Amino acid sequence: MPFEDLGTPSLLLNRDVFENNCRVMQERAQGAEVRLRPHMKTAKSVEAYKLATRGGFEGITVSTLAEADFFADAGVRDILYAVGIVPGKLTTAQKIQDKGVKLGLITDNAAVIPALDDEAERLGTTFSVAVEIDSGGGRGGVLSESADLLDLAAALKNSRRLSFEGVLTHAGHSYGFSTAEEIAEIAEQERLAVVRAAERLRKAGFSCPLVSAGSTPTAVFARSFEGLSEIRPGVYMFGDVDQLFIGTCKADEIAATVLTSVIGHNRSSRRLLVDAGGLALSKDISASIFSSQSGYGLVCKLDGTIIDEIFVESVHQEHGLIAAVSGNLPFEDYPVGSRLRILPIHVCMTVAAYEHYEVHDAQGSLVARWNRVNRW
Repeated sequence: MPFEDLGTPSLLLNRDVFENNCRVMQERAQGAEVRLRPHMKTAKSVEAYKLATRGGFEGITVSTLAEADFFADAGVRDILYAVGIVPGKLTTAQKIQDKGVKLGLITDNAAVIPALDDEAERLGTTFSVAVEIDSGGGRGGVLSESADLLDLAAALKNSRRLSFEGVLTHAGHSYGFSTAEEIAEIAEQERLAVVRAAERLRKAGFSCPLVSAGSTPTAVFARSFEGLSEIRPGVYMFGDVDQLFIGTCKADEIAATVLTSVIGHNRSSRRLLVDAGGLALSKDISASIFSSQSGYGLVCKLDGTIIDEIFVESVHQEHGLIAAVSGNLPFEDYPVGSRLRILPIHVCMTVAAYEHYEVHDAQGSLVARWNRVNRW
């Protein structure tokens, strides 16, 4: 039986699919003449980094300083920490820089810059900082037409220990749309927001080498990357059910699955119990805006074939409950002790529960174990 020596739940990764996903995005970026700075917030693996950057730019994006330190130890020398920086994190940032890393930081708040500058002065070091632009997601960033943009650049330029690097944005709201046309419009909104910000800065006399944008949906469906210096997608390496419904990947391009065991039959509720619950799968049901029968994951046979008639309907901490779309679950097809694979709804959340990937090839043979870095 495939994966017979693995305990459950286990995180499986199809190396061949992962490698192909990385190659396709690298070719797209190079064809558009922009750098691909892959976001490693999901992968968090050195082996994944090597495939994601193979043949291209070697810089990466991270979402935690623990990731930055992990990749610094692996020899990565250009890292962008794409989360707003605060003074209390600069000591850790300095230690990472001391390993020979160019560590980029970001902010959208002019009031914090003097405190960042004072802390950098205390540490006796310098930091390059980019300004985050809000391109419509409403999360972090300043508007490209706002006075705040120029104020931030001036505060950084006039500081003692900080330098102004450029601008970046992330169109996270692209995940709420499901047609190529809609996402292409968001991609153009994202591009224009950050390019316009760069134009205003240059007109005001600021150098702006970094013009960075990125999300997987916009990277896949963008009509143009003109004016950008780089893109920063991340989940494209894996794919998931969200991305399947959005249209950025096909079912056979989803690289990560969760191996689970059938642990019970509840005939009164007509549910199949598995040992992959909320901690193993996450409780993300974002795909439900596209399909009410996606639940907490789609179910596959061991060979990866999706079983259309069943899905993970609900989860408890260590229990998943699988229901049939028709309501009539064929228990005899799934005896207790048998194994299934589950396609994650939001792979970023799912893989965060695991310390490593069990890597297999297209034939189902285990070929490696890739360690991950978790924590913050």
